[in-house]
Amino acid sequence: MGYKNLQETVRDLEYHGMLRRINVPVDPYLEVGMIQRRVYQAGGPALLFTNVKGSDFPMLGNLFGTLERTRFIFRDTLRTIETLVKLKVNPFQLLKTPGNLLKVPLGALHLLPRSVTASQAPSLAFKTILSRLPQLVSWPKDGGAFVTLPQVYSESPFKPGFAKSNIGMYRVQISGNCYQQDKQAGLHYQIHRGIGVHHQEAISREERLKVNVFIGGSPAMSVAAVMPLPEGMPELSFAGLLAGHRISMSRLNGHLPVSAEADFCIVGSIDPFATLPEGPFGDHLGYYSLTHPFPFIDVEAVYHRADAIWPFTSVGRPPQEDTSFGAFIHELTGELIPTVLPGIKAVHAVDAAGVHPLLLAIGSERYTPYNGVQQPLELLTQANAILGQGQLSLAKYLLIVAEQDNPDLDIHDIAAVFRHLLERMDHRRDLHFHTSTTIDTLDYSGCGLNSGSKLVIAAAGPIRRTLLTELPVEIPMTAGWSKPALALPGLLLLQGTAANSDNGEPDQALQALCNFWEQVPLPDGIAMVVIVDDSEFCSRSLDNFLWVTFTRSNPASDVYGVGISVRQRHWGCRGPMVIDARIKPFHAPLLEEDQAAVNRIEALAIPGEPLYSLW
Repeated sequence: MGYKNLQETVRDLEYHGMLRRINVPVDPYLEVGMIQRRVYQAGGPALLFTNVKGSDFPMLGNLFGTLERTRFIFRDTLRTIETLVKLKVNPFQLLKTPGNLLKVPLGALHLLPRSVTASQAPSLAFKTILSRLPQLVSWPKDGGAFVTLPQVYSESPFKPGFAKSNIGMYRVQISGNCYQQDKQAGLHYQIHRGIGVHHQEAISREERLKVNVFIGGSPAMSVAAVMPLPEGMPELSFAGLLAGHRISMSRLNGHLPVSAEADFCIVGSIDPFATLPEGPFGDHLGYYSLTHPFPFIDVEAVYHRADAIWPFTSVGRPPQEDTSFGAFIHELTGELIPTVLPGIKAVHAVDAAGVHPLLLAIGSERYTPYNGVQQPLELLTQANAILGQGQLSLAKYLLIVAEQDNPDLDIHDIAAVFRHLLERMDHRRDLHFHTSTTIDTLDYSGCGLNSGSKLVIAAAGPIRRTLLTELPVEIPMTAGWSKPALALPGLLLLQGTAANSDNGEPDQALQALCNFWEQVPLPDGIAMVVIVDDSEFCSRSLDNFLWVTFTRSNPASDVYGVGISVRQRHWGCRGPMVIDARIKPFHAPLLEEDQAAVNRIEALAIPGEPLYSLW
């Protein structure tokens, strides 16, 4: 069955040629993360760093670095989970292969954790302190060392026990800022996370919230910590299904249970009313998340097993290792989407755009079948349902189209989805704004932490325009704008001077450009214009366009239009919509590597050196 711990995982991956040991001394400050990112980009193996400067523990990176390796790690249980998903989706389908039904009861047995004594828990064998853990710092401006693959365990203060437990992958800062060394650790959790419910309950009871942080153990625990599970299903249960065995837990007197097979366990509690500055930290949008007050853990003990391995990842502009996490999760749960969101055929959180900034969806139009599909009707209901569903609610741009208009449209063919939408959208009718609302905690394009806006573009019905596929000799524009390029058919990029407007204030020069286009129209077939800092960079690849456009714009303040009108509080425009996707003065800094560290690492990757052929 599945691996019980990282030690079994490492041995098996190494046996199958999927893991490489790095014995050369490397520094957890910048170097380890830099190596992992390069190996990920090259589709390389898992990495076991056995000679980590300043640490007694080896570090394991890139474990989930390819979708193929992730499938291999869970090869013994994928069929069982697939069977359970199909049972939820279409139980009659299983009758065609009744042999698979025999695996369902066995899988169900793994839903319940197994209790073991403290003496039977390898994770409780030894004690250490935070400063002796690997001090991973991935980016030059990071505020300190962070646990990047933590499993933060909490239970409901109202109903203690595993049934109301939560495991989440929330950032844990173990050094830096004003934390008391070895006594405190920052706990950064974003909005719409399960621990927030437990935190609120602790506030209402005016009592401390006990928290344990597990690092390592069964790989299934890491995946469970990031799974968007239905409310009421404990992550421990899903981890047991995915691992192929019951997860062993051990209880310390007066504390929450600990994961018996974990490599490390940080035991403590939080004062529910107290915060300390946490961050900055390079994050998965490709920028730094800045310093903000967040809860912190008062650390009571740090345990580790005798052969402990420190698992880690390094995040940055996508794709990164968490991209493989997302792809694997979609494989496990994709078929459940129509059962949770009736009428929705497919949903795609676009990784290249940072996941939450851009969501694509294919829905249904069944409200007036006797009229055929003429305009979005049911799509608008479905869009509201999507934005009210779990972490999908953090989407900033939601583009939704009707299956009936093209039953063969592939939600993962991003260019095709854009073309389909741009051909059909009515700029006066199909733009639906949600202002002064919540967005992803890590998105700094909005008006404040967790605050911003959303835009739903719902397009359905017949084709309205033929999209431009080649630029004409000249594009009409006023002074200050230059270097037009096509990112996609019908989608014009235009380079502008540096943005300098205050947060939420309109850019007067851009507004003047839109007014100019009312008098001197753009060529037919342009449905959308995106203003950028570097049009050559954005037109170089689809990923560049997606990343820049949707991480650097806030719909309510950065969407303009040619021939704007507001009718019955509905905003629209006669001509193309225009998105200002330039970097603004209030945006978070871009992630950039330290050149001295780059030179050191690249020198180890030339022929004859220890890292040669890894990337």
